[in-house]
Amino acid sequence: MPPSPDRELPAGATEIIGIDWGTTHLRAYRVAPDGSVIARCDGDDGVLRARGRFGQVCAGVLERLGARAGELPVVLSGMVGSTQGWQAVDYLGIDQPLRDLGRHLVPLHGADAPPRCHLVPGYAVLPEQAGPEQGIDVMRGEEVQMLGATLLEPDARNRMMVLPGTHSKWAQVGGGLIRWFATYMTGELFACLSQHGTLGALMSRSEESPGAFAEGVRRAASARLAGALFSCRALVVTGAMPAEHAREYLSGVLIGAELQEALGRGGPAARSVSIIASSALAARYRDAAALLGIEARCLDPDAVYVAALRELGRGL
Repeated sequence: MPPSPDRELPAGATEIIGIDWGTTHLRAYRVAPDGSVIARCDGDDGVLRARGRFGQVCAGVLERLGARAGELPVVLSGMVGSTQGWQAVDYLGIDQPLRDLGRHLVPLHGADAPPRCHLVPGYAVLPEQAGPEQGIDVMRGEEVQMLGATLLEPDARNRMMVLPGTHSKWAQVGGGLIRWFATYMTGELFACLSQHGTLGALMSRSEESPGAFAEGVRRAASARLAGALFSCRALVVTGAMPAEHAREYLSGVLIGAELQEALGRGGPAARSVSIIASSALAARYRDAAALLGIEARCLDPDAVYVAALRELGRGL
């Protein structure tokens, strides 16, 4: 994994531990002052499974990373700071720069909390702040990845970026600020539609088909989502597409619709986009973007997170 950009280390710089703690999974890193990764682990003890035993799970993660409680500063991000998590932390407004996230870390309290732990606040657009261009929305965890992306690509200006997943996050970042962001339930819709209902019944068997995926992306560009989704069934029952390709076609429709809407909001910045995701998912979004004539750059999520963690740790 490449280190984060070379910067002068502050006096007394030390190792730091970061835990990206989501709803269903967590991943954790022990990082040296120069940005190199000393140890890494992940697991299925997300917020939902860890509820009521956060301290126990955290202690186990520290042990797997070869650290003792209180030995090193720990930065926790993601849903662990939500009302469902270990300790609820207020959101920041998008008028707060990404590079200032380290100034807003919140100490973790509680009898089961290890010493030297801090939570990263997410970002929100609240009802009183929302308007025609930016609706009410929230994020927890993605802000750390966005910070890391701006550090790894310091020369980019007014960038568009996407973090695909169950709930994909799109954002336009310029001048160190999140100009707007939006959430798309693409992954969750795919899971529901491919397992249940009329479309799910078509997908007892599936096989890879780049052609069907591409056709789905193109269909999403020429029709509204509800109609494009039904075309998946129509193609199969008329024999125009084998049932084994329906899953790939559906994926193309959903990702294509997401790209169309998000990029339509981006204006001139939408000529290119940074994709932060695992290699397989990043490739899907890159291929879909290419079909729409959009340049896409894939950033490694581990490298992005580590770059942000090093920045967040400078003030601890």
